[in-house]
Amino acid sequence: MTADSLSSHNGSVRLIGLPVVSDPRGDLTFVEGGNHVPFQIRRVYYLYNVPVDSERGGHAHHELEQVIFALSGSFRIAVDDGRKRREYWLRDPRTGLYISRMIWREMDAFSQGAVCMVLASQPYDEADYIRDYNAFVQETERETAS
Repeated sequence: MTADSLSSHNGSVRLIGLPVVSDPRGDLTFVEGGNHVPFQIRRVYYLYNVPVDSERGGHAHHELEQVIFALSGSFRIAVDDGRKRREYWLRDPRTGLYISRMIWREMDAFSQGAVCMVLASQPYDEADYIRDYNAFVQETERETAS
């Protein structure tokens, strides 16, 4: 585990760098599912016009994996595996944060004009969400014990 990662029996978090092609016209970054991210991309969504004092996230997923990017501006992501908590600031569109299944995430401190893009391993499924933190911790404890 590197200083830039969080890993437990239940899930993991790590920064992922993407390739950059630079020339006098500007920079181009691309991402390929199964190559740059550890899953095939099944859904892409983005957040924008987020008020600077808003909080997003506040959940975990039973199965879904994600990579989160700050395409513009910056924001903070706090991740938690049920025992340890870690914070990341995303502000570089070339660097994403991979979040595996069973990791709690909270996002805040959005800068003015921030754009957050999320690559997801599955289509939206409300049944995959864990929205109660105490229930999340109980489930991580059960998974660790088994």
